[in-house]
Amino acid sequence: MSKVGFVGLGVMGRPMAAHLRTASHELYVHDHKPAPQSLVAQGAVDCASGQAVAERADIIITMLPDTPHVAAALFGAAGVAGGLSAGKIVVDMSSISPIETREFAKRINSLGCQYLDAPVSGGEVGAKAASLTIMVGGPEDAFAKVRPLFELMGKNITRVGGTGDGQTCKVANQIIVALTIEAVGEALLFASRMGADASKVRQALMGGFASSRVLEVHGERMIKRSFDPGFRIELHQKDLNLALTAAREVGLSLPNTASTQQLFNACAANGGKAWDHSAMVRALELLARYQIGAAPP
Repeated sequence: MSKVGFVGLGVMGRPMAAHLRTASHELYVHDHKPAPQSLVAQGAVDCASGQAVAERADIIITMLPDTPHVAAALFGAAGVAGGLSAGKIVVDMSSISPIETREFAKRINSLGCQYLDAPVSGGEVGAKAASLTIMVGGPEDAFAKVRPLFELMGKNITRVGGTGDGQTCKVANQIIVALTIEAVGEALLFASRMGADASKVRQALMGGFASSRVLEVHGERMIKRSFDPGFRIELHQKDLNLALTAAREVGLSLPNTASTQQLFNACAANGGKAWDHSAMVRALELLARYQIGAAPP
């Protein structure tokens, strides 16, 4: 069994870490607050810092909200880097900047350790069900060593390429998801405003070329007005900001990504940063002065 460290025990990290312990790996954990009692009861060791985790584990996983959080966890006071020794592997499963990821990897490599970026898709449901999609960048030999751990947390596991390519893949994923939410929102809003039953329109579209997981899950949320997260708008804003920032640095135009980010911004401005990202449709409804399911004026 491996000695595994896990830093970041939030909505996603908590069940992911639990799967590792269920498989009897030695598990050393750290978060900004005490580890969940359920995890400790499984046998996880709650450590005082990321450094303490890294001193005891051979493979250290981070699962944190954003790039600055990962930087602090790795290189801040009592951070992971302070506890590393040659031969260990750091795996960041957060969704952060591909550009900063490459810099983090260089710093970890300089300590004689390897670095994998391995962001995930599938949300809280996927984390609990161990069915996450995991997109990995980094050395092939390190990937081979960590893959058995990935298989305890996910189903679709792909080494995309070198360092940073996992994060690039995740950003691409978030572009597709955001733009598809926007398309589904427009379509159901149009159908409802024209007097059709949006629920039946969605049912019909699910059998055709327009079918998608977003239409299935988030289309239903839009119709039922069920916007408890899920995946919060503020987190998707962060991901699209990563896309737009990186695109600007390489001289690339992403016009629809930019316009979709503005719809998220409109939701946040109306108190919706913690809404599920399917609630982007509310921004479209504000523009239309009409809500899906209402009687056409």
